[in-house]
Amino acid sequence: MDLQQRVAQHFNHSIATKQSAATVLAPAVVKASEVMTGALLLGRKVLCCGTAGSGGLAQYFASTLLNRYERERPGLPAIALNADTQALTAIANDYTYKEVFSKQLRVLAQEGDVLLAISASGNSRNASEAIKASHDRGVRVVALTGRDGGDMAELLNGDDVEIRVPAQSVARIQEVHLLILHSLCDLIDIQIFGEEES
Repeated sequence: MDLQQRVAQHFNHSIATKQSAATVLAPAVVKASEVMTGALLLGRKVLCCGTAGSGGLAQYFASTLLNRYERERPGLPAIALNADTQALTAIANDYTYKEVFSKQLRVLAQEGDVLLAISASGNSRNASEAIKASHDRGVRVVALTGRDGGDMAELLNGDDVEIRVPAQSVARIQEVHLLILHSLCDLIDIQIFGEEES
């Protein structure tokens, strides 16, 4: 296979994964947007976490809520728990790495907030601990996972929302996670600020 064919194959696999996920995931994406919108309308915030590529997605989503998505609007309160390297390294050094998000949540989270926890495999130990801490604080959870949902799926309760990408490849799962985050931004904007006039 030449290199151009390989690139085309990546595009085709990504498209196929997104097409197969679209119908399956749409109801959960809508529900997650309603959970986040409800919290934001009550003056609460969205706390986001993830590691590695999922951490980048968590930071991106928080910054998009704080700043803007595709329209001018007031900022919305969101925090990426993986963005503060001082806190992360202090907690990892003094305690354990699996507590880097949960310790922050136990201080920053208020009842009625929402946690967005992202893990392609669903087996991120620090995201799992974050889910436990969220439940202790009265915080609902939106979990973006893939594969079989992993350990995170087993921790969720009836008030939480799991958006599980039906794929095995981490790259494909993260590509769909990005599309889900864009969809959430759009749905939140519409529900809070109304549809834009054309």
